[in-house]
Amino acid sequence: MANAEKTADERPGWLSYKALLDTDTHPVPEVLRRSNPINSGPSEIPVDRYISRDFFDLEVEKLWKRVWQMACREEDLPNVGDNIVYDIAGMSFFVVRTAPDTFKAFYNACLHRGRLLRESGSLRATEFRCPFHGFAWNIDGTLKHVPCQWDFPHIRPAEWSLPEAKVGRWGGFVFINPDQQAESFDDFIGPELTDQFQRWPLERRYKQAHVAKILRCNWKVAQEAFMEAFHVVATHPQLLAGIGDANSQYDVWGNFSRAITANGTPSPHLSWKPTEQEMFDAMVDRRLDEPPVAKIGSGLTARAVAAMGGREMLRPALGTHVDELSDAELVDSFYYTVFPNFHPWGAYNRIVYRFRPNGTDVDQSIMECMYLSPYPAGEKPPSAPIHMLGPDDDWCEAPELGFLARVFNQDTFNLPKLQLGLRAAKKRTVTLANYQETKIRAFHQTLSRWLEID
Repeated sequence: MANAEKTADERPGWLSYKALLDTDTHPVPEVLRRSNPINSGPSEIPVDRYISRDFFDLEVEKLWKRVWQMACREEDLPNVGDNIVYDIAGMSFFVVRTAPDTFKAFYNACLHRGRLLRESGSLRATEFRCPFHGFAWNIDGTLKHVPCQWDFPHIRPAEWSLPEAKVGRWGGFVFINPDQQAESFDDFIGPELTDQFQRWPLERRYKQAHVAKILRCNWKVAQEAFMEAFHVVATHPQLLAGIGDANSQYDVWGNFSRAITANGTPSPHLSWKPTEQEMFDAMVDRRLDEPPVAKIGSGLTARAVAAMGGREMLRPALGTHVDELSDAELVDSFYYTVFPNFHPWGAYNRIVYRFRPNGTDVDQSIMECMYLSPYPAGEKPPSAPIHMLGPDDDWCEAPELGFLARVFNQDTFNLPKLQLGLRAAKKRTVTLANYQETKIRAFHQTLSRWLEID
């Protein structure tokens, strides 16, 4: 048995997720029973990975300039000519829908003197014209106009198309890769991830909300806070009655990892047994001054009531398909990480995260949370615009996030202090758990491979 799996099996008070699935009131899909625990991965991570300018610059050259990365949703660009700007680590690109089912991505710089061609996205563009001198390109990137063309005999129009990044598509998302020599997107993403999401097609959702917040910490510090349930006991104690945090399952396949955290079961950290009502109230993060979301009757469980509520909320969009969904799919948390920074959630939880550097600042990042919701058959609803929050703004200023905003406030309270602590620390490594920090170990193992370092 792999060391990580053995560690998981020996957890005190552990309730295995497979055993919990056996109590489900509906048939459980096979994908939830898969497991692939990590067999290795670093347990000591150099602090310099989070604070060093040299390391950040290495990431730019060997990671961000070469890796597949999520740029936008397809519904962000519903019409031909619609475009959006994607910035990453000091680089800028824009993605445009060039035909009803075709997307292209271009380096966001004029070929004349280098000015940004797009400062923000726009709708139904027919050209991309530089505001500085007026050089213009068609939406497919081919050269359209050279002002005072008589003065540029050395410009060959066929050689002056806008440089492109490669484009890939998955689950309704558009990915780009600046490296024209990179492996294909299909090879990078692999068949396993697509197979796991086959039952929950993200392309049949629309972006109901999109909130971004600048954080005063490195992008890896930010995303690692959302890759494990280990922090719940200290950071979110109000949730412990209804979340099986230390019972979570962690798995790794190729370029992605998955965590499963059961909800509607108490944390093994508790020394007391909560009632079903207390478990349900913890699941929905009910404050003492708020009325109950639902009353748990005799003979019912928090998981069953939450699942019934979830079925009825999804019924207008999914119809009778909701009756085929297991309780687990409606209640539990399945949070994936696709290397390097894309975090879609499985089943019918709406959450998708993206974490990236804020420009070229080692000590700042941008955290984004999207809600992807299913919708009834017919025209896809419009995509929500991004709601930007500054580093001092409260997550609750984005009411579209619901109670999750309060949880995010707890998460991000720690992060600037973590960044400062890493700079202050005498110990020059962070130490990772063998099992509960599986996803972080796998991430750093893959990052080392991309950066070609031990």
